[in-house]
Amino acid sequence: MIASLRPLSALFLAGLLAACASSPSNNLGQLPRTPQASIEQILQQATESKPEQAALLRLSAADQSYRQNDVARATRILEQVDIASLQPAQQIFASTLKAELAMARKQPKSALKALQHPSLERLAELPVEQQIRTQLVRARALEADGQALAAARERVFIAPLLSGQAARDNHENIWALVSNLPAQTSAGADSDLAGWLELAQLTKSSATLEQQQAAIDQWVARNPEHPAAEQLPEALGKLRELASQPLNRVALLLPQEGQLASVARALRDGFLAAHYEAQQAGQNPPDIKLYDSSRIGSLDAFYQQAQADGVQLVVGPLEKPLVKQLSERQQLPITTLALNYSDAGQEGPAQLFQFGLAAEDEAREVARRAWNDGMRRAVALVPRGDWGDRVLDAFRQSWQAQGGILIGAEHVDQPVELARQIADLFQLRESEARARRLQNTLGTSLDAQPARRQDVDFIFLAATPQQAQQIKPTLAFQYAGDVPVYATSHLFTGAHSQAQYQDLEGIRFCETPWLLDAHAPLRQQVSNQWPQAGGSLGRLYAMGVDAYRLAPRLGQLKALPDSRIDGLSGSLSLNATQRIERQLPWAEFRGGQVQRLPDSLN
Repeated sequence: MIASLRPLSALFLAGLLAACASSPSNNLGQLPRTPQASIEQILQQATESKPEQAALLRLSAADQSYRQNDVARATRILEQVDIASLQPAQQIFASTLKAELAMARKQPKSALKALQHPSLERLAELPVEQQIRTQLVRARALEADGQALAAARERVFIAPLLSGQAARDNHENIWALVSNLPAQTSAGADSDLAGWLELAQLTKSSATLEQQQAAIDQWVARNPEHPAAEQLPEALGKLRELASQPLNRVALLLPQEGQLASVARALRDGFLAAHYEAQQAGQNPPDIKLYDSSRIGSLDAFYQQAQADGVQLVVGPLEKPLVKQLSERQQLPITTLALNYSDAGQEGPAQLFQFGLAAEDEAREVARRAWNDGMRRAVALVPRGDWGDRVLDAFRQSWQAQGGILIGAEHVDQPVELARQIADLFQLRESEARARRLQNTLGTSLDAQPARRQDVDFIFLAATPQQAQQIKPTLAFQYAGDVPVYATSHLFTGAHSQAQYQDLEGIRFCETPWLLDAHAPLRQQVSNQWPQAGGSLGRLYAMGVDAYRLAPRLGQLKALPDSRIDGLSGSLSLNATQRIERQLPWAEFRGGQVQRLPDSLN
């Protein structure tokens, strides 16, 4: 192969170099371009060329390998090029390619380091195509490195250089970035970026769809020349369509008899309380039609009746077997917000959304909060059984995805075993054994306390109130009373029992806004009518309220995947499988009281 290429060298090289080079300016040097030749031919000619020409050819070969998705080969070729000996234009090209290869290996920090080369200060002197290529890889690297604001700023800066599909893609990428930024993010002196941030903030409000759309229309009127006003992001276009399709009739499908009847009553009363609140606020809420899921003959018969009744959205059912049946269908005749979850990992039809008080949400919330608080190494105590297994799995997956380490876990069952399980978690028995061996060696008694392992940052706890009241004192007895405990809401009854809280001193736990904010107006109204709503049943009333508020906003959550609704059961978002996930506020038992904690950064 190589021998057959040699006779072409003189004529081929001249044409090849002409194809490879462009001249941005005399003092910057030539830019490589991908020639009409194979990588093998280019590399062969590089071995027969002078150093400057050889470097240009190798840059072309490396670039062509990258475009063919052969990252390893492109990296090897680029490593043969001495970037320091290149002219500025070629240094910029090589640094950009180096960053692109780092991004292909999912190494954004290496990409950003490559883009710090001094030659990049002259990027603006190069052709527009090279400027776009360099700045786009920088934007992607910043985003992958978690620098969303800087990535948005980069994309806003480069937007005027783009056209066609590249411009549209960049437009949507800007929107995706600013949508994820927290409120009150400052754009500095960049007016275009400030406009994007203001528009994103409007979509995060908890107003009705109509109020939200009116706010967006007002923003467009105030900023007619802003790029987002000239072309609304695709998600906001969908939001406008949703606002033009009001929800007029909703079916509430709950069991009125059977084991779940009391749960269903709390959900129903919360749902209707939110409906009456909307009426009192002067809104135009949809009609609510009640159906008894414990009496329907079949789901098909129910949907036929609901369609005949003019129902546009079904809220329910609550029964898990019915939800599972719905998730197994290819499609549903009416969009449905089920009030329970089908089996994990089960994909449902496009018309099915699922919402519930999943303990897995709280396990993920513990992982998020503990990580943001600086914790990195955990042990876990969960109940024995399927529920405990699911909670532990959710915590483990979320914790390890962030980079956390789960050192060990124990399943709590019999109270008499609790001390041993905690001792095993903290390796107290090993400490006691070492003390005995030392005592035997010295032949004298030692006044030494066992020492627990010191590499545990916190304990993840999922337990009932009774279990938690046993666990916290046992931790102190087993020399682990100083280890922070982060718990799910299941240890909190909602009652005001100072004696009970003393046994839980120092435990941090996530909880619904409903139970942590007793002065919320709707919570007070509902609790006055149904006193049980102030206790642990209050979580179900809160879920009922939130189901009502979610009903007209499902399309919005789907169109704006990063948006949230501030509910009374938590801050609500929609995941990729169309399940509502909750992010909860935090509290701590202190001095026999429940103290609300400040929110941590996401």
